[in-house]
Amino acid sequence: MKKVLFTVALALVAAGLSAQEPDFRMPMGGGFGGGMPMGGGMPMGGGMGMFGGQQQVDVKFDEYVAAPAGFDQERDGIKKGKVQLIEYKSESVGTTRKANVYLPASYDGKKKFSVLYLLHGIGGDEWEWMNDGGVPNIIMDNLYADGKVADMIVVMPNGRAAQDDSRAGGMGSFAAFGEFDKDLIGSLIPYIEKNFSVYADKDHRAIAGLSMGGGQSLNFGLGHMDVFAYVGGFSSAPNTGRAAQLIPDVEKTKKENKLLWMVCGGADGLIGNSTQLKAFCDENGIPCTLINYPDEGHNFTVWKYGLYKFAQLIFK
Repeated sequence: MKKVLFTVALALVAAGLSAQEPDFRMPMGGGFGGGMPMGGGMPMGGGMGMFGGQQQVDVKFDEYVAAPAGFDQERDGIKKGKVQLIEYKSESVGTTRKANVYLPASYDGKKKFSVLYLLHGIGGDEWEWMNDGGVPNIIMDNLYADGKVADMIVVMPNGRAAQDDSRAGGMGSFAAFGEFDKDLIGSLIPYIEKNFSVYADKDHRAIAGLSMGGGQSLNFGLGHMDVFAYVGGFSSAPNTGRAAQLIPDVEKTKKENKLLWMVCGGADGLIGNSTQLKAFCDENGIPCTLINYPDEGHNFTVWKYGLYKFAQLIFK
């Protein structure tokens, strides 16, 4: 893990860290690890692509079906949910931390709802999905209006488990992303289940995220199948564990995981992090979806699509 985090750090120094997620397009020259990257990244040695991405493995992608026009646009005449900022005490970090919670219009505190934990990328925080182009509240409002999702709330935490969990934490925050499962499972989930009318079992919990948050979701979701039954990764970053590490027990994964779903832009230099997991699953008969979003890079076009599709598949 230390080697992976060091590789990520070097690549981001070259790419330049900002509040927005870095743009990682495919390197020129036809090889994932070869040639000069077009997106400001830096190719790594040892067969690694920019941002430390793994060499792409040939896989059979699942069918790309475009989202309908307007899926991410605010609509008049439908019920609207609300987003609530919460604070909770983190035992592992030793501070009070924040998360945003989307509550659909139908949430009244009486009926129990499932929970999707939706994680941000390395340049973000608990506001990235809301403020940087993800519009999860609008996507969910529209899905609810069309009757396409099960009852759920969406929790958007800060995945940087450090005392300084601001975006300014920058290069010093890599290890904190790897430690977030302690905060998530030990403090945030108990807080959500105490303060909101939600189910408290794995069959009613899902985890998904973009970029670094996609890697976290795959690592934590597959690493804690007693906690999460549904796992999604959108353009997952190189913090993603290697497939054999994520799935040491194939039969257990087949039995306990209800959904393993991924999407990545076809022009995204990080796609190898997803294809290596898809190849392993296909070879071992583990149900796994990986969609190649045509010609797109590392951006919210892909991540909004990911949320739109993933949300329709969970808790059903």
